[in-house]
Amino acid sequence: MQSIISVNGIHKSYKKRKSKQIFTAVSDVSFEVGKGEIVGLLGPNGAGKTTTIKMICGLLVQDQGAVTINGFDSIKDRDKALRHISAVLEGNRNLYWRLTVFENLVYFAGNRGVPKKEIRQKVEELLSLFQLQDKKDELVNNLSRGMQQKLAVSVAMLADTEVVLLDEPTLGLDVETGYEVRDLLRKIAREQGKTIIISTHDMPVVQDLCERTIIINAGKVIADERVDQLLRLFETSAYRVELKEPLTDDQQSMLSAQFPIHHWQAQTLEINLDQEQDIFKLMDILKQNQTPIETINQTEINFEQVFRKLVNEGVAS
Repeated sequence: MQSIISVNGIHKSYKKRKSKQIFTAVSDVSFEVGKGEIVGLLGPNGAGKTTTIKMICGLLVQDQGAVTINGFDSIKDRDKALRHISAVLEGNRNLYWRLTVFENLVYFAGNRGVPKKEIRQKVEELLSLFQLQDKKDELVNNLSRGMQQKLAVSVAMLADTEVVLLDEPTLGLDVETGYEVRDLLRKIAREQGKTIIISTHDMPVVQDLCERTIIINAGKVIADERVDQLLRLFETSAYRVELKEPLTDDQQSMLSAQFPIHHWQAQTLEINLDQEQDIFKLMDILKQNQTPIETINQTEINFEQVFRKLVNEGVAS
């Protein structure tokens, strides 16, 4: 697959306020994004993800390394590079709240170079695609969070760039609108051939929408793999254990110290048993108080569990 985004060994450091100490936010991050891919760019707070995003969008200049967009260097050929990418950063802040939906689209269409005679047609197409026709005369300030988010994405689409970068596109949305936004993004990628990079903490969105994920932690890439392959890698170690009696405090402490536990409620726990001998360690802990087991079954792991395991324990192998 031909790459449209290439990030090669980028570094970014800052001097801490009121101190001479240097903080390294990003250290030697490299990855490629192919044309037409939907990629998740993930990381816990403070991991360097936002800094990486800002360097890709040209909002920050890296100290070392290079970012190329459709073959253009983001520093040497800044204008040409940024012509190929649009972004919705920090939710819906790229809107004018005292203008209507229609007025926002018309304004940003002109601002982004859409010829005057083509603006109305382009705006009407986006209103239809994002199902905003009934809201076109509403002030943005009066819209629901979901409608604002749909409008923010539609504004990003006005530039008709090959790459669209979305920061938390489903943040604060109700379940139904969240699914609607996912379907829209999937449709845009498939029917229009757009490359979509999604930064999010909403792991079901990643599992449902993204083909591949890049996970950054402590300023470095710790995983760059297809989502389905990561799920297969970890699914064999996840178990659901139903007990007939509750665990003692000592047993709970020992289990927490020994194993990654994803969920714990009453007499049910979901636990990772990564090594063959881990099942015997679990049995030894239960045996201490003769705690009987109702059932023990392998479970279907979800991407949130994969993400937490990678961040907490290191690189997938």
